[in-house]
Amino acid sequence: MSRRPVNPSRRYGDAGSGAALFSLSKSRSPPFLSIVLTVLGVLLIVAYFHSGSGSGLKHCFPELKVNWSGSGLKSIVSRVEGDFSCTYEVLRAIPILKKAYGGGIQKVLHVGPDSCSVVANLLKEEETEAWGVEPYDIEDADANCKRLVRNGIVRVADIKFPLPYRPKSFPLVIVSDALDYLSPRYLNKTLPDFARVSADGVVVFTGKRSLSFILIPELAGFPGQRKAKAADVSKYGRAAKLRSPTWWARYFVQTSLEENEAAAKKFGSAAEKSSYAPNCQIFHLRSYS
Repeated sequence: MSRRPVNPSRRYGDAGSGAALFSLSKSRSPPFLSIVLTVLGVLLIVAYFHSGSGSGLKHCFPELKVNWSGSGLKSIVSRVEGDFSCTYEVLRAIPILKKAYGGGIQKVLHVGPDSCSVVANLLKEEETEAWGVEPYDIEDADANCKRLVRNGIVRVADIKFPLPYRPKSFPLVIVSDALDYLSPRYLNKTLPDFARVSADGVVVFTGKRSLSFILIPELAGFPGQRKAKAADVSKYGRAAKLRSPTWWARYFVQTSLEENEAAAKKFGSAAEKSSYAPNCQIFHLRSYS
């Protein structure tokens, strides 16, 4: 038996059928949020690669107070993709750290992925001694990094175990990205050990819980913003765990780590004067007395 063709007048005139049709099409359609995010992503990519300066997005979204050009747009794309590196943020913050810590920046230990780049840049500063601890494999490192390792300036060491330094060996210890890949079990041992080897304090650069979608602030913290990458799991053993400021505040209290309010205030003041806006969370901790 052949099927009867659908009567167009009944399709649009019958309220019950219309409601059912709308319900069916709605259930089969992608979620509205996914559509919005996809469109925004396409706009970002198209405007970036075709305009070169970000002017296309500037005209599309004139009401948004965003730096659409050059490094500003690259930063946005990076954060939307979840690729932002807090180790890179350390390099941006060096001038601000010098103003906040003064003489403390003259002898520094950096701990974290790509420590070679941080140490190399710190060594360019006048009257600055710098050492590094690279927690992960450096087989793909460049010749300059391998030279720093051969000379003992940068060590490759598992930070889940105590660092091979005496207490208060360095006035300042800077940590970036490394803590995001540690479970609480190892974090409870690692960060206090950083405080042990520091004399004046520890500065922690860690990822924000809501790094992406600054175009839609209301969506900050929406589940699934930052997806774990297979490369991260392969290299670091686990995906990055982005923790909130509240979580860190509770953790510092539980581990008897005190925030250095004086250093944080100096850093904030210097950052404001230099129009420096960090893309990562930055915590200033006191050393163990």
